[in-house]
Amino acid sequence: MPKNERLRIHLAGICGTGMASLAALLREAGHQVSGSDEGVYPPMSHFLADRGIPVQQGYHPRNLDPVPDLVVIGNALSRGNPEIEWVLNRRIPYTSFPEALKRFFLRGKVPVVVAGTHGKTTTTSMLSWGMEVAGLRPDFLIGGIAENFRSSYGKGGGDHFVVEGDEYDSAFFDKGPKFLHYLPYLAVIGNLEYDHADIYPDLESIKLQFRRLVHLIPTEGFLAVGGESPAALEACAGSLCARETFGLDPGCDWNADGIEMTEGRTCFDVTYRGKAFGRFRMQVVGHYNIRNALAATAVLHRLGVSARDIGRGLESFAGVRRRLQLRAEVGGIRIYEDFAHHPTAVSGTLETVRAAFRPERVWAVYEPRSATSRRNVFQLEIADALAKADCVAIPALFRPDKVPEGERLDLDRLVADLGRRGVAAWNLETVDAIIEKVVAEARPGDLVVLLSNGGFGGIYDKLPAALAGRTETTPGG
Repeated sequence: MPKNERLRIHLAGICGTGMASLAALLREAGHQVSGSDEGVYPPMSHFLADRGIPVQQGYHPRNLDPVPDLVVIGNALSRGNPEIEWVLNRRIPYTSFPEALKRFFLRGKVPVVVAGTHGKTTTTSMLSWGMEVAGLRPDFLIGGIAENFRSSYGKGGGDHFVVEGDEYDSAFFDKGPKFLHYLPYLAVIGNLEYDHADIYPDLESIKLQFRRLVHLIPTEGFLAVGGESPAALEACAGSLCARETFGLDPGCDWNADGIEMTEGRTCFDVTYRGKAFGRFRMQVVGHYNIRNALAATAVLHRLGVSARDIGRGLESFAGVRRRLQLRAEVGGIRIYEDFAHHPTAVSGTLETVRAAFRPERVWAVYEPRSATSRRNVFQLEIADALAKADCVAIPALFRPDKVPEGERLDLDRLVADLGRRGVAAWNLETVDAIIEKVVAEARPGDLVVLLSNGGFGGIYDKLPAALAGRTETTPGG
């Protein structure tokens, strides 16, 4: 395609964060963009409307009239979808989200790919902001809203494109991971655990994909790997580029100690290969965020950014929406939202809120929504993670019909396991019942964490409103 050619491009499945961001990038590049999805609602409907991108509710061949030059097909869509069948029957050019990103935006740039089971979104945001502070003006695409940019994407116009590298599959016609399309020159692999039980049978199959990612990095490239993740180290063992490790283990190339964590602030000393590099401060908390910061620091240092500028970027980093985000404080009860759903992430979040905020009690309101969390593959591990709370409330499984009956997470067993550990736990089926329980039993000094990777039935707004109503009706309140 000539560089200045403007195309008519339709995105089927446009309302995911990645697809919507790609649509906005294509629109800003001058292409005529349209889209369709079965779930067109805020915030993505507003995001796309604000950028002049028309979106149709539902899938139908008429959404592709006039005939587009190219159709980008989201990975949630499969054969039988009316738009897919129409595209195939009429032999209209089509592609996947990651391949479109490579074709239109990554070629000609220096891609920086951030991958791993946990921390991708925050690390990508930290790194993009650190490069911005240092004057490198990166382009970026993130799987969440970076608060510093108030966006999930950006076109800084510099040499680099920072992209969150997802290991999930690309499309119905390309079952390989998205990150294999991203032409990695610099990369981060923060950690590696079993996840995505709907497409990967075991950890070995995931490690294979990460090995393939590592083998795409040129010899003149760079790889930062989490030194405390045995699976990540194993997957990166065959790298031919320069490689550095990061983590809280003193044996890592990039290491943090002298950690002080208080509400809303983390301070720590960074050493690089045994030598003092700097003492940094951040507005985000948690040991996992220190590891994310070390990953960003390793890449920024490789790009020639000074310790002073790295410190400036970390100190002014404002976090990522839905990552331990304060939603409300009502009647002395704080309500936080967090994206955690994997047992490791849930455990880290609950440990962090207890250590940093020191509440009277921690409530974990946990929605088993992701393909992995709805399965019993982590039946024991999620009990171990949630046991770090004092009170746990769980709704019914999300779309249980999508999981074979014998593979479903056993919620009654989970509640019983928590009860044996002294945790007050309830399987309450509905969001309304959960709200009723929290309103009835939460007290000033408690902290509630809403843990889900989805909309969770609007509980993020409903619970604060219900608690506010309780406060207003309490005598003397």
